[in-house]
Parts: sequence; C-alpha cells; structure tokens
Amino acid sequence: MKYHYYVVILLFVFLNPLQAVFSQNKKVQKDKETLLAAVQKDQEKYAEIALKIWGYAEMGYQEEKSTALLSSTLEAAGFTIEKGVANIPTAFVASWGSGKPVIGILGEFDALPGISQDSVPTRKEIADKTAGHACGHHLFGAASASASIAIKEWLESSGSSGTIRFYGTPAEEGGAGKVYMVRAGLFDDVDAVLHWHPASVNAASPSSSLANKSAKFRFYGQAAHAAGAPERGRSSLDGVEAMNMMVNMMREHIDEKSRIHYVITKGGEAPNVVPAFAEVYYYVRHPQIQEVKDMWERVVKAAEGAALGTGTRMEYEVIHGVYNLLPNEVLAKVMYNNLQKVGGVHYNDAEIAFAEKVAESFGKNKVPVKSAEKIRGFSASKGGGGSTDVGDISWVVPTAGMAAATWVPGTAAHSWQAVAAGGMSVGKKGMVVAAKTLALTAYDLFTNLETLEQATVELKGKTGEDFKYEAILGEREPPLNYRN
Repeated sequence: MKYHYYVVILLFVFLNPLQAVFSQNKKVQKDKETLLAAVQKDQEKYAEIALKIWGYAEMGYQEEKSTALLSSTLEAAGFTIEKGVANIPTAFVASWGSGKPVIGILGEFDALPGISQDSVPTRKEIADKTAGHACGHHLFGAASASASIAIKEWLESSGSSGTIRFYGTPAEEGGAGKVYMVRAGLFDDVDAVLHWHPASVNAASPSSSLANKSAKFRFYGQAAHAAGAPERGRSSLDGVEAMNMMVNMMREHIDEKSRIHYVITKGGEAPNVVPAFAEVYYYVRHPQIQEVKDMWERVVKAAEGAALGTGTRMEYEVIHGVYNLLPNEVLAKVMYNNLQKVGGVHYNDAEIAFAEKVAESFGKNKVPVKSAEKIRGFSASKGGGGSTDVGDISWVVPTAGMAAATWVPGTAAHSWQAVAAGGMSVGKKGMVVAAKTLALTAYDLFTNLETLEQATVELKGKTGEDFKYEAILGEREPPLNYRN
C-alpha cells in the first residue's frame, strides 16, 4: 500500500509541472489565434488606408496626408499621439500602455520621385503623378499600424503590462528620418524594435545593409559669354565634372564592396553661358560604417581639388547618413518562427494572371509566380546592396525585421512593377502576412522577458560595452526641403 502511495506522489510531482506547461501552451496558442483573427478581420480597413497613401505618393518630409491618416487611425484606436517629434513635422510616436517591456514597431510612408505607375501589369504612367510608392512604404505603414492596434487590443483585454509604440518615420528614402529620431532619444527606453519591408519574397533571416552617407556638392564659378569672353568665366560645371572624374578614378583603389553613385542635379542654363552654379548629389556606401567615413574624406578631398583646379568655390551639404543594419539573431529566430506559422502569399486566378503579365517584363530574371507562397530558409546572410535608416536604430536597440511578398516574385525595388503590385490586391496580401507576423512576434516579446534579455546581451556583444552612438550626419537639422 505504501508503494502505491509513493507512486501517486511521484506522479503528482512530475505531472503537475507538465500540466502547467500544457496549459500555458494552450493559452499562447489561443492568444495567437486571437491576434491572427483580429488582423484578418480588419484587413480590408488597412488595405484601404494603404491604397490612400499609395494615391497620395508623398515624398520625404512632405508626407502630410499620409502621416495624418496613420496617426488619426492609431488615435481612434486609443493610442496617445505625439506629433512633430525630432523637429520633423511629419514624424510622430503613437503609444499605448505603461511600464515595461516597451516594444516599438516602425512604420514608413514616403514615396520615390520620378516613378509614376498605375495599378496595371504593363507600363502606364499616371499623368498627374510625379512620384510613386516603388518601395512599398504605403504598405509598410499600414501593416505596422494594423499589428500595433492588434497588440494593443490584446494587452488591454488580457490586462498584461507593457507599452506598445508605433513610430511614424518619414523620409526613409534619402532623408534619414529615423536618424534624427534616434538622436532625439526617442528609442532610449525601448526594449526591442520590429520592422518589415515590402519585397518579392517572404523572409526573416538576420541580415545587414550598407552604411551610407550623402551630400550635395555645390560649385560656384563666374558666368560669362561662352564664345565672346570665355577667358572671363570660371565654369562651376567644370568643377562638378572634375570632381566626378577624380572620384571615378578612385573606384580602382577602394574596397570592392563599396558603392559610390551620383547625379548632376544642376549643370547650367544654356551652352553659351559659362555656368555660375552647378551641383552634384553623391551617395557613398559600404557594409561597414568606418569604411564609409574613410571614403567620405577622400570624396571631399576630390571636391576640394576640383574647385582648386577649376578656379571655382565649393561647399557641400550633408543630406543624410545611416549606419549599417546590425542583425539580432535572437529576435530574428522569433520572427522567423512566426513567419513560418503565418505562411506565404497565395494568389487567386486574377492575381496569377496579373503576376504572369508583370513577369513578362522581367526577361531572363523571371521567377515562378508560385514562389510567393514559400518562406525562405533561415540563414545569417550578409545583406543586400541597399541602405536603411533602420540601421541607426539597430545599434541602440535590439532590432529584427522581415520581408513579405507584396510584389510579383522577381520584382526589383524602385521599379514600376513594384508600384503596380502595391496598388492592388497582390500588395495587400503581402501586407497582411507582415501584419500578422509582427503581431505574433510582439506578443512573444511581451510574454518572454528572457528573450529580450538575450537580445540585449547579443547587441552589446556586437557594439561593445563602450559604444556610444553618434549620428554620421552630425548635428545638422532634418533636411526638410531635400526633395524640393
């Protein structure tokens, strides 16, 4: 009899914790199903918001309608809105809850100049449009708002502690809006930041990006009649061209992973007038921030030499500068697991026909349309050739991001094909994948403080305990007119 008594005691000791784990797992599963259902239920609402922003197509620091729409949507859901943060009229922070942990979700909404396109599968510009959402930021902001509101509703209904924040971040495309927000201390108390980006694939691997610094180099010369009195002129365009020539020769003697590109934004008024003013706009990129700083000094020296050699005067204005993205594998694994749970994008017959027609424009770069349904495997990649101001955030707060297939597989960013897909249901379906994944990942972070601690340890291990953030663009104020 005593033997059976001890067996019962042992069974109680071992099975009771298992029962507790089982109950907790059931709760987590139920909570996540509730979050998924909440995002799914309101998908048309956020698709409508995204399409409105797609139609606004407002460029960096000019996103007045877009930021008003997103901030009012969050305010109506109960968030407290702080507008005009970091001295940027179109930047805002929407907060709900109190105490720790503080989880931030990023939202973007700026468009790109010069890429106008209707939501059709062949090239068709919109007559009255000079910009377009060729990087899908209209979807970015709407999906992040959807996820933030779903998490707010869960926090409220469950009585859980913590703060959810939506960051309305303007001018990602060359304006570095997030850098000024980091510099203003808006992320100082945040435990983790989540973001996503429109793409032609579904992925959540920890990846990096290129650090980047840009400036407009302005040359001032002396106008004169180009035929009647050329000796009296000093060509500012000569200064620009001399600078470009020297920088192009420099390419042979820099790291092969570097990227330097430029456009001449002002070259003079007429061939028979020696240009008194000319301007060239430069980007300098590399996977490592220090390499960008070193190359930048050489580019500036080239500009100074060009001015000296052409008898002109040069000055430059730094427009933006961003760090390389610092991946966080702890957070990335959590996000990847949730993306797998959510799954990829499935097209209906009309969307397949749209996608196949768009894919005809890719030539040899055509990718099977069905690949939108797949999730890319988890791997620590080196990253692509782009840059993002999310990079600066990732050096001060553990940060994780993902990509969702909002574009037809094989689509390149900054293309008319991206604008077209983003303006119809293909973009919406990818946006919903992102919103669901962000919501589930935020839930995991709110309910597992150990994960946040591990992510912080990883961040400090990569930056070093003595790291002190300093913006690469210095102390300049936000370039609110850089798109003018």
